[in-house]
Amino acid sequence: MSRQTLPGASAPRASCLDLWREKNDRLVRQAKGVMAQECGVRRQQLIQNILQGLKEVLLSLQGLPAAVPVLPLELTITCNFIILRVSLTRGFTEDQAQDIQQALKRVLETQERLGPGLELGLRELWDTVLHASCLLPDLLPVLHLLAGLQAAFWLSTEHLGDLVSLLQTLNGTQSRASEDLLLLLKTWSPPAAESSALLILQDARSLRDILLTASAFRQGLQELITGSLPKALSSLQEAASSMCSRSVLVQVYTALGNCLRKMGKPQRALLYLIAALKEGSVWGPLLLEASRLYRQQGDTTAELESLELLTEALSVTQAHSSKAPQVFIEVELLLTQPDPASPLHCGTQSQIKHLLASRCLQMGRAEDAAEHYLDLLALLLDGSEPRFSPPSCPPGPCMPEVFLEAALALIQASRAQDALTVCEELLSRTSFLLPKMPRLWEDVRRGTKEMPHCPLWVSAAHLLQGQAWVQLRTQKEAVSEFSRCLELLFRVMPEDKGQGAASNCEQGCRSDMTLQHLRAAALISRGLEWIASGQDTKALQDFLLSVQICPGHRDASFHLLQTLKKLNRKDEASAVWWKLKAPTQLPQEEATRSLPLYLEAYFNWIHPPDCETLLEEFQTSLAEPC
Repeated sequence: MSRQTLPGASAPRASCLDLWREKNDRLVRQAKGVMAQECGVRRQQLIQNILQGLKEVLLSLQGLPAAVPVLPLELTITCNFIILRVSLTRGFTEDQAQDIQQALKRVLETQERLGPGLELGLRELWDTVLHASCLLPDLLPVLHLLAGLQAAFWLSTEHLGDLVSLLQTLNGTQSRASEDLLLLLKTWSPPAAESSALLILQDARSLRDILLTASAFRQGLQELITGSLPKALSSLQEAASSMCSRSVLVQVYTALGNCLRKMGKPQRALLYLIAALKEGSVWGPLLLEASRLYRQQGDTTAELESLELLTEALSVTQAHSSKAPQVFIEVELLLTQPDPASPLHCGTQSQIKHLLASRCLQMGRAEDAAEHYLDLLALLLDGSEPRFSPPSCPPGPCMPEVFLEAALALIQASRAQDALTVCEELLSRTSFLLPKMPRLWEDVRRGTKEMPHCPLWVSAAHLLQGQAWVQLRTQKEAVSEFSRCLELLFRVMPEDKGQGAASNCEQGCRSDMTLQHLRAAALISRGLEWIASGQDTKALQDFLLSVQICPGHRDASFHLLQTLKKLNRKDEASAVWWKLKAPTQLPQEEATRSLPLYLEAYFNWIHPPDCETLLEEFQTSLAEPC
């Protein structure tokens, strides 16, 4: 039969046990009262004092040899101390793991299961303690509470294998075959404490319910990210039906809306988003998901309104809620911050402002887009936000491209002078890099660096300045800017880039595509100015070169066809016409799909009108083929 105490050890006098028990119960009552009534700094100070009181009792108990009669009190105070500490610090740390480890060692000391110098990890300690606990039935309720704290620690630190093993041991041999975390949590049935037991801050069953909600929610989010939508739907519905605070329920409903939208069920998705709003919390990711849903349904007005509300919400400093929590360890404490791939990732105010501005630009709302871009630039340049970085999915623009998009929006809104100012600001920030280009290109050839983007940004700024001068009806300056753009693109950007690392990666391919289309855009733009001034021969040279540089670009080919027809060069025009009519011709949309937004929108300005009419008219003028 196992000995119940260490050799020479004896239980402390009953009067000491009663005093420690009374102090535990008094401190627990105080803590519950403070959490229910106090808030802010005052609450933290009072909780800190209660923590100190629990720690003093715990140190007194741990200073004595481990004894079975004292273990329920010692473990209960340990659990109360951990629960209160986690609630105060809003999360688990290694300190809590050490407290749990110390408590388990004390249990094993009473059973002489921990030999001198024998060090066991937490997982091994739990296996040993739970197998020995059958000899100590009075310890089972508090051991299950301690196990709940261990489970919460392992869940929050992503030690899911250890968590599954612990739950399998808690549930007995019948659950050994199962590794389903949610099923194991549902199966776990912590024993109820006796009515005369010591007071505790939070019981094991409450912890079990919170663990189930947090695990289901985390699992559902991960399945949503990996694209396992039916599994994600099941996990998220499990979380929604479990123990949830209102703030967590808003998050779960938002994730459910995202899942159902991706499953092609927009009406059900909308119901969940409405339910989230009814919970009384206008939450950033909820508004972002609403905008995505409205975009999928083609409701542009509602989409943009959602984004505007979101930018306003993010502009207000979010104060931490002073509302008293329902329990000390909440579901929120077991959830991680959403990564950029998560449907609950909202981004910064500048990122959402850019999304709103770019959507206005894409939808042809030029005046709104211009104002939003100016607000965005002001936000970024005054340093009130962290350095702008676009969301990782889908790929967003870098800071210089935001300037270019802003300039384009201003030109579309007939604010050419403001567009010139924005371009000048960009040039002042990037042009100094151009002299360093030869050395950078040498690095590209060696494969040690990616293709530099600075020449693209500088060239695009000159391209947009040229278009601004076109709007101001100043042809000389417009042609000069287009020529400056082309000079940079042909002089600074070498043709023999070699087989560097960038040429084989997605970013390198995108840069090559942008380079080709920038050259074509500048040549077409300058050619149109030559046409406007009656210099058709010069225009023909630019259009011919644009077709050579960007084969298959229909805009360039249409402008070339018009000019050849105007110059009465029928044979050459006929050859271009046949290429445009060829069924193997790739749609221009596919070629421009990977272009930056500023360049994609730019081609709308230089797109020739009535292309199909031009083809039909030219066909009637052709002689029948032999």
